[in-house]
Amino acid sequence: MIQGLDDLLAATLVFVAGHFLLSSRVLRQPLAGRLGEPGFRILYSLIAGAALLWMIFAYGAAPLVPLWEPPLALRWLPLVLMPFAVFLVLAGVTTPNSTMVGGERVVDGGPENQTPGIARITRHPFLWGVTLWALGHLAVRGDGASMILFGGILVLALGGMWHIDQKREASLGANWGPIRLTTSVIPFAALASGRTQMDWRGIGWWRPLAALVLYAALLHFHVPLFGVSPLPV
Repeated sequence: MIQGLDDLLAATLVFVAGHFLLSSRVLRQPLAGRLGEPGFRILYSLIAGAALLWMIFAYGAAPLVPLWEPPLALRWLPLVLMPFAVFLVLAGVTTPNSTMVGGERVVDGGPENQTPGIARITRHPFLWGVTLWALGHLAVRGDGASMILFGGILVLALGGMWHIDQKREASLGANWGPIRLTTSVIPFAALASGRTQMDWRGIGWWRPLAALVLYAALLHFHVPLFGVSPLPV
């Protein structure tokens, strides 16, 4: 049985470090060369999935160790951030993007397909959604286990943006230049500087609507799924 914060810390370290190590050139290239690209992705998914399950069970079994009491004002933060987080995650996984898994195919599709929709806002929409989710929960969970879990995921999301950019620059070479110049890591930075224009058609109407529906579902089922109310009480 998983007990204590030591198990959660170990699981979180494996989950976070495993992502960086397996996707590093030191490990990825030899493993992909031996297993093939599909085989490597299966191995990556199995290791990441096992670490994620370990982390989730360790978090559920961890003792409550209060560190600080979040003020009432901060308890509204998840309600404000989560609609944007859900939208960014949803748009990120449903929009072809050069920074997603297998994103090299987007580059092969030609310049008009390299930065569609949400990529005009940020080239890392999924990771920004995870970042907002982690920040919102860190603000309202003042216990040690939550600091480890959400803090680790926050490190992975923010560090992952830089790590992916480095990998894409190495793998895409000259093709990465136009993508980097017409997109931004920081949301809206490329738009504000005039390096790109908004692609409303690429975002579509259904992604914001689906995000609102999913957000409402998360609010409704938060207590039965996670055991705590998402509302400030």
